[in-house]
Amino acid sequence: MHFVDCLGRPSLRLTFSYLLDWVVIIAAAGIGAAFNSIEPYKRPFSLLDLNLAFPFAPSTVSGTTLVLVAVLAPALLILLFTLLLVPGPVVTRHRLSRAQIWRRKLWEWHAGWLGLGLSLATTYFITQAMKNLFGVPRPHMLAVCQPDLSNVDQHAVGGFGQDLSARWTLVSASICQTTDASQLRDSFRSFPSGHASTSWAGLGYLSLWLAAKCGVRLPAPLLPSSTYSSRRSLPPTSPSDFSSDATLPVHTKHTANSTASTLTHPARGVENLAAAPPTPLLALAFIPAAIAIYITSTRYADFHHHGFDVLFGSLIGIAASTFAFRCYHMPLAQGLTAAGWAWGPRSAGRAWGVGVGTAGYVGEEGWESTVVGRRRKVGGEEKELGGRQEEGDVEMQRGLGALDSEDRTGCTAGCGA
Repeated sequence: MHFVDCLGRPSLRLTFSYLLDWVVIIAAAGIGAAFNSIEPYKRPFSLLDLNLAFPFAPSTVSGTTLVLVAVLAPALLILLFTLLLVPGPVVTRHRLSRAQIWRRKLWEWHAGWLGLGLSLATTYFITQAMKNLFGVPRPHMLAVCQPDLSNVDQHAVGGFGQDLSARWTLVSASICQTTDASQLRDSFRSFPSGHASTSWAGLGYLSLWLAAKCGVRLPAPLLPSSTYSSRRSLPPTSPSDFSSDATLPVHTKHTANSTASTLTHPARGVENLAAAPPTPLLALAFIPAAIAIYITSTRYADFHHHGFDVLFGSLIGIAASTFAFRCYHMPLAQGLTAAGWAWGPRSAGRAWGVGVGTAGYVGEEGWESTVVGRRRKVGGEEKELGGRQEEGDVEMQRGLGALDSEDRTGCTAGCGA
């Protein structure tokens, strides 16, 4: 009970808004699953099309294996990684209490799963809908169809090659003699590839998530905010361009009276303001993407999809994973605020949406917790309700991490620590 209380409870309004997020995600996945029971459009085809004459072969990566690798494995890894390595050692040792650490872990876990769920559900819904709408035959469709070659004319729907051959025409799926109606429906669901889109939606998202938590990003100058005032301003290129007190964000050993990392020598140029991440961390973040590439390749090698099917399916998964990641996590870009954190929660007063003229979903009211102290105006005066709480704990409650801009650069999950 003490464990629950120390975390603080957000308002019911905010809680239900996030529950609704999960309801929408699950509903989208459920609708996508329902599309499997709908009869797809069956595009007319030619019996002489060699692109449809490949033999039927079992899948190298079955549907069950796909779910285990691209759905359950990323979810489990996000959970374990968050519990064990988030937040990073710099934050853990110097900035946060035990309650703040667990609040951060729970929020990072929730945000990680929300992004993963959004990526997978969006991909599944779009992929299954497109399969039914386009009705493209698979490369092994003729092997599954078992066409009635003695009555081709009765099933012809178009074509102008009958003078060359009676089979040089377009026929409908009614020519198929197979008794397996389920397999016949599936043979007209080639575009786009579901294995490709799902693998990239789950494993592609995991690659982005690992890159964020391990500090894997393209090098770029990380400067104090006073160095240049806007994004349009060019970064400095020589020592004379820096202020006299500019320091590099290099971690040195903290002392009892110090919480910020500084250098004792001045900056010597923009090339000294960034460095490439360790190659092992690059490899770690790339492993899920490599697995997605392998799964995608098997669909083409097994004659289950055409080349464009797997390419377009991959595009769907990559787009969905990138969109979902950016919805819940800071971008993979070096900067004063990019330190691997997920975005914080919505403010309670903006949990269900904002109107025109409101800048965003975060306001000064924070979570509006019913357990921790908060201030409200009563009769023109502010009163403190509920008890005392440190300023840093209030910031953690809002999901901001209570970190100064200089410290955010060293507060990644600690993969390389």
